[in-house]
Amino acid sequence: MGKLIIFSAPSGSGKSTIINYLLTQDLNLAFSISATSRPPRGTEVHGVEYFFLSPDEFRACIIRDEFLEYEEVYQDRFYGTLKEPIELQLKSGKNVIFDVDVVGGVNIKQYYGDRALSVFIQPPSVEELRKRLTGRGTDTPEVIESRIAKAEFELGYTNKFDVVIINDDLEKAQAEALQIVKDFLAK
Repeated sequence: MGKLIIFSAPSGSGKSTIINYLLTQDLNLAFSISATSRPPRGTEVHGVEYFFLSPDEFRACIIRDEFLEYEEVYQDRFYGTLKEPIELQLKSGKNVIFDVDVVGGVNIKQYYGDRALSVFIQPPSVEELRKRLTGRGTDTPEVIESRIAKAEFELGYTNKFDVVIINDDLEKAQAEALQIVKDFLAK
């Protein structure tokens, strides 16, 4: 039976880069695919990037208690983690790695307890986070400020995670994440 590794972080902290690095290591990891009620974008495929559900299908899954965690980001725009695909991956012996927001991460950790390791990737500072988000060149100043406000909220959750990695040097953060995950999987 596999184990679960949960990564949460403010946008721009390097979480996805660290997860992608871990997926290239020999850790028997399967990536948790989230469900969403938004339509596919570009070449996105159901069951690859996301499980695409209509808002009504998403609500029906909520009523049937089929989610580990979910959030209605705005009206009829849901994101969540379905239980069944995770259970199938775990039963096949895979270790499942999650890329979720802090509330989702806390909920998944509570659900699985000691079978899950929760890791929070923290930027060195809010100013550095602002620099990274601005440097991406993909967001308007208003979007960046809303991401900063959300990051400040999310930083309040660090004490609810098993481990906090400060990503002030990507290679160092990746090495630290790899060692923490290896130690957890060896238990």
